[in-house]
Amino acid sequence: MTHLATKLTVAALAAAFAGEAAATEWNVSTWGSRRAFTEHLHKIAELVAEKTNGEFTMNISYGGLSKNTENLDGISIGAFEMAQFCAGYHADKNRAITVLELPFLGVRNLGEEVAVSHAIYAHPAVAEEMAQWNAKMLMTSPMPQYNLVGTGEPRDTLAAFDGMRVRATGGIGEAFRAVGAVPTSVTSSEAFQAMQSGVVDTVAFAQHAHLSFGTINEATWWTENLNPGTVNCPIVVNIDAYNALTDAEREALDSSVDESIAYYLENYGKLLQEWDGILAEKNVKKVVMSNDEIAKFQEIAGAPIQKAWVAEMSAQGLPAQELLDLVNSTLKDYRATH
Repeated sequence: MTHLATKLTVAALAAAFAGEAAATEWNVSTWGSRRAFTEHLHKIAELVAEKTNGEFTMNISYGGLSKNTENLDGISIGAFEMAQFCAGYHADKNRAITVLELPFLGVRNLGEEVAVSHAIYAHPAVAEEMAQWNAKMLMTSPMPQYNLVGTGEPRDTLAAFDGMRVRATGGIGEAFRAVGAVPTSVTSSEAFQAMQSGVVDTVAFAQHAHLSFGTINEATWWTENLNPGTVNCPIVVNIDAYNALTDAEREALDSSVDESIAYYLENYGKLLQEWDGILAEKNVKKVVMSNDEIAKFQEIAGAPIQKAWVAEMSAQGLPAQELLDLVNSTLKDYRATH
């Protein structure tokens, strides 16, 4: 090999290694299996890779990096760069966003859920609390109002909820407790087994989770219109990893959030359209609660639980009333323009 050829080869190798070193690869921790709840993770990974010509990529892991209840801990120590978690898994670590899990907030659809979630995520109290875990909020994983699936005789009155063992977390669990049910907060991955073994009589989930975690396969009935609230599940990024991105990479990530959410909403909308057919196919009976029963549920488990949350969080130094007011004002503003 000539001296010039050797120099060119060395230069080519050096360029290749430099290119390799410049590439950014993030590990993303979630759980379960790919489903409507995780589609925005896949979309943002696709968009970021496109915008950076493959220089910024994401590896999405379903349980291989961490337990779902330990994703925030993993973010805090930099075990991975991005993660999904649900506020109800560790309410003490993310107190401010638990406002979004309060029962009967009146959120009507996924668009409203995105609006209130992102408004709360942008509040300084949330940013400050998340920073304690070296975490920065990126986007929400909007879910419709939860409803129950159950076995045995359908429960269509509050009286029938008395003593009912229900898988429910956060504010939804508190709502059921207020009407005499016994909530348990087993993780979503454990819900099917809990139902199958009779540890719980009912499971409260959004539609995609009843499907993906198999609880619909054990169910004989589903509540059509209970709608007590939902769970809030953010996507967060490790602050150090975010700050280490180049300006172009950070722009690629930040600018892909809205499109990823829009894709998620479109995809989830298809599932909601198919839901009636799924119930019929699995021979699951729809249970419709009367307006009077729902009004009683709201009266017992709505305002009192919200008021108690404000008192408890205010005592801990959080601007609790301000956060709850922000949910209500955001809903009002969103409805005025949609």
